[in-house]
Amino acid sequence: MNIHEYQAKALFEKYGVPVPKGAPAKTHEEFVTALAQLPEGPTMVKSQIHAGGRGKGTFTNGFKGGVKFCKTKAEARDIAAKMLGNTLVTVQTGPAGRKVQTVYFTTASDIKKEYYLAILLDRASSRPVIVASTEGGMEIEKVAHETPEKIFKVLVDPAYGLADFQVRQLIAGLGLNAAEAKGAAKLIRNLYGMFWETDAAMIEVNPLITTPSGEVLALDAKVSFDSNALFRHPGISALRDLNEEDPKEIEASKFNLSYIALDGNIACLVNGAGLAMSTMDIIKHYGGNPANFLDVGGGATKEQVVAAFKIILGDANVKGIFVNIFGGIMDCNVIATGIVEAVREVGLKLPLVVRLEGNNVAAGKATLGSSGLTIVSGDTMADAAQKIVKLVA
Repeated sequence: MNIHEYQAKALFEKYGVPVPKGAPAKTHEEFVTALAQLPEGPTMVKSQIHAGGRGKGTFTNGFKGGVKFCKTKAEARDIAAKMLGNTLVTVQTGPAGRKVQTVYFTTASDIKKEYYLAILLDRASSRPVIVASTEGGMEIEKVAHETPEKIFKVLVDPAYGLADFQVRQLIAGLGLNAAEAKGAAKLIRNLYGMFWETDAAMIEVNPLITTPSGEVLALDAKVSFDSNALFRHPGISALRDLNEEDPKEIEASKFNLSYIALDGNIACLVNGAGLAMSTMDIIKHYGGNPANFLDVGGGATKEQVVAAFKIILGDANVKGIFVNIFGGIMDCNVIATGIVEAVREVGLKLPLVVRLEGNNVAAGKATLGSSGLTIVSGDTMADAAQKIVKLVA
């Protein structure tokens, strides 16, 4: 689960991570209240959407830049009016863009130097890793590609926690002076404490800055959480912004379905994440484009299958459906029964190819065969993929 910058910075403050003073506003009327909380002088206005590249983005009303520096609070209010309620298009939003429903005002900071700092899980070692670079303010992917030697990492033993010598390694790697080191050490320790205690999946500060007076501040904040652990953090769950999520993905979560929308036209309904990935790959291999990742899990019910079909059909781009089931724990006949019920309930008119294999497959195929519905059977995964690609061509 992702949260907005202003929400992330509120958590930063709770955990003792210094940030510039700021206040969000969701309506034009709230601009005055939010700006009243900030001192007079240079002010930043930041569009709040779940996507990067805001500063270089363009609004559909022609206004350029989702992050703006303003010399006065009065100017900040005028700039915010051009952002709020309008759609911002960035390299990460795609051409559809995202509607800005919150703007965030912050005090502008004097910047001596920018750095990059992030904490996430290193899956190769099953440990938290702190990633840092002296090249802050840039896309970390670009830094990794062009100057990989400027990125360094520190793996943290989860049983011991972040050690003092590791904090010193990070400070030395960033090249901070003695005056900055104390503040940086506290910031890094507190940031790691937040990562650990909140079950965060990633905390990214880009840029982390030093000021001429020796302060170390988190100028930006991008935070995501492990959705599987949210039951332990009701306060963090409450930060979820459904306006930033695909309605189909929201509906899928109500039925415990793993769904991610893609930009193709062949919908996939599969049991098991690995098989789902393979299904998308084989569709691409035979010239098609998957419209989604949809894993119904190893023990899906008939009701979940029906719900999955309805979610799939909520995507106007879908021109055909590929159901690929390997029954281990899953009973193929349960899936087949759900497919038949779903097709009848929604009045499906799109091509449907089904490949069943495994537990109780004979009964499943018999259920499909006796349904009287137009369902194309695939003998193998490759056979089924070729058939659905041909049907939607």
